[in-house]
Amino acid sequence: MKDRYIGVFDSGIGGVTVLSEIIKLLPYENYIYYSDSLNNPYGNIDDDKLFEITCNIMDYFVSKNCKAVVIACNTASSKCSFKLREKYKDIIIVCIEPAYKMVHDYAYTNNCLVMATPGTINSEKFKNLYNKYDNGKTTILPCKYLANMIEEDNENLDNYLNEILSPYKNKVSSVVLGCTHYPLIKDKIKNILNNEMFFDGSIGCAKQLKKLLGEKDLINNINKVTKIKFIDSTNSNIKKERFIKYITKLSNGNIDFQ
Repeated sequence: MKDRYIGVFDSGIGGVTVLSEIIKLLPYENYIYYSDSLNNPYGNIDDDKLFEITCNIMDYFVSKNCKAVVIACNTASSKCSFKLREKYKDIIIVCIEPAYKMVHDYAYTNNCLVMATPGTINSEKFKNLYNKYDNGKTTILPCKYLANMIEEDNENLDNYLNEILSPYKNKVSSVVLGCTHYPLIKDKIKNILNNEMFFDGSIGCAKQLKKLLGEKDLINNINKVTKIKFIDSTNSNIKKERFIKYITKLSNGNIDFQ
């Protein structure tokens, strides 16, 4: 019973940053990673349509008898998590969210830059989070094209990063990476801003998943190889190859790709 799948989904391969942290805490599980490239980017989709899309993904995970689902996309989490939890009451749903509270807890006096998609920034969930923990020294930066440029490995990525980040060089001490794609280019961001402190929601998301699975005695503790089944909604082999490269590098795990 414990050896069922855990479903993880994102609008592309960015959620690999979340899955890698989950594997570190839950190394003996079976995972299905769903990369929804067909509908990428989620930030350009209206709320009702996005809910329909995420329900279709949830239905797929339910059909595979997943014991838990992780929404590894800040936009989908911000816009759809409440209604998804209402609709799918019998499955554990864990959501990523921008780690702005961590600034409040660990770097309250720092000048902070929050990088996120416009969809996340404009969501009610993020606005509530920001208003609750605002340190009065935070700049919010909507990065309209960044997630998609990372997803597609766009050749103009470095130029775009310089354009949007140069005004903040040496002016911020901490950065919230409010999209699961952004940690994949953390070194590039660091080099432009000349800062050292980053926050993202991946570790907190992984800890919450482990906690909820443990409460229901659903953690698989039998020592075995991590199994991952990768699905892309466009059947892109390029996405699969990049996903395997990233998850192998980030998780340092012994993984069997299905």
